[in-house]
Amino acid sequence: MVMAPTACVPAEVCMTKSYQDKPSHHFNCHGEDDLSQSRLAAKDLVLNVLKRRAREVNTDLCGPGEEDAFYVADMGEVYRQHLRWKMNLSRVRPFYAVKCNPDPEVLRLMAKLGNSFDCASKAEIDLALETGVDPSRIIYAQPCKTKSYLRHAAQVGVKQMTFDNADELYKIKACFPDAELYLRILTDDSTSLCRLSMKFGASLDVAQQLLELARQLELQVVGVSFHVGSGAEDPKAFLKAVQDARLVFDQAAEIGHELHTLDVGGGFTQETFEKFAGVLSEALDTYFPPHIRIIAEPGRYYVCSAFSLAANIIARRDVRDPEDPAHNAYMLYLNDGVYGNFSNIIFDHQHPEARILTCTNATNRTAATPEHIAYSIWGPTCDGIDIIAQRIMLPGLLEVGDWLYFEDMGAYTKCSATRFNGFSDNHEVIYISSEAGASALLEY
Repeated sequence: MVMAPTACVPAEVCMTKSYQDKPSHHFNCHGEDDLSQSRLAAKDLVLNVLKRRAREVNTDLCGPGEEDAFYVADMGEVYRQHLRWKMNLSRVRPFYAVKCNPDPEVLRLMAKLGNSFDCASKAEIDLALETGVDPSRIIYAQPCKTKSYLRHAAQVGVKQMTFDNADELYKIKACFPDAELYLRILTDDSTSLCRLSMKFGASLDVAQQLLELARQLELQVVGVSFHVGSGAEDPKAFLKAVQDARLVFDQAAEIGHELHTLDVGGGFTQETFEKFAGVLSEALDTYFPPHIRIIAEPGRYYVCSAFSLAANIIARRDVRDPEDPAHNAYMLYLNDGVYGNFSNIIFDHQHPEARILTCTNATNRTAATPEHIAYSIWGPTCDGIDIIAQRIMLPGLLEVGDWLYFEDMGAYTKCSATRFNGFSDNHEVIYISSEAGASALLEY
């Protein structure tokens, strides 16, 4: 179940700045210190909403599924990330990566902010179009496309798309000869969390051949794209990729293509954004004049920190602490795991950190109660790999019915959840807005 926007916490209760106009007109009003203060206040708001929702559930009396895991999604945090992008990468237009989190409220806000969309399938294209954006604000950024999806893109007018091989050019010629093509080139993503170069990207050795083939087929190549990997860790990867893209631009001009756009892909994260943005901006200014349009495909950057997840403790086992045999430890079983919203552990190499949301024994502590207790945290399925944390110390004795929560759960979580073992993959999302600007855009 997804709660309607009318159920959202109004901006008036938030302890953050208010703006009356569209945020894209006001990105200079927020300095980095202001954004940090807004984020701290928003965390308190999110925690209060999590606690309030958890306390509404009586696990001894509730119906099946009423104690399921749930999200609190702060659209104000998405808004703040947009302001941050505008302050640091004003030249680069975001095409939000729908695959990262196709939540309808996120997509709606992206459209209102003036952002465009990076889509990899027919379903994602349709989701983007449902926001009301023009098809020109969508790039079909999948170098290896299904023929029927290509025909669908042609029917709905989504012209921009990527390619990295000759067979794709022949396919596009047959299915959508009027497409506007971006040659995706290979990059060094060896330091990224999720490497993509093993699957996509044309090497510089074959780039010229592909450009010549596109010319022979009378296909329109309008740009170059690259992706340094999801969760990139080395900002120099952007510099090298921009340099390589410059070479391909020059090759294309010699062949007769008129390229006007560079797509710098994704790889941006909350923690390293300013550092990466600085390197990228300098590289773009050095190698690409102002008349070249620059776009990007950020995903996790926008939404990771906007979603917090609460999960209920459904079972507990008392065991010896393997690292301290003189003391007890506990195995906690949650009603969500790696086959559900914690799929980011498997697919995205993340390490969600458990925090106590409610603790029944919090008021019954004695002098003999340890300040911190060792736990391992497990998901609900019958699979042994369904583990969220091997060992974590938490300040409280947790029982069945208590709740844990996890921050930074907005990227590659709900979108890749399954129904394995019959557990739900459709968890409630409570939308709030800690920024009046976002509230105004979404009419909360």
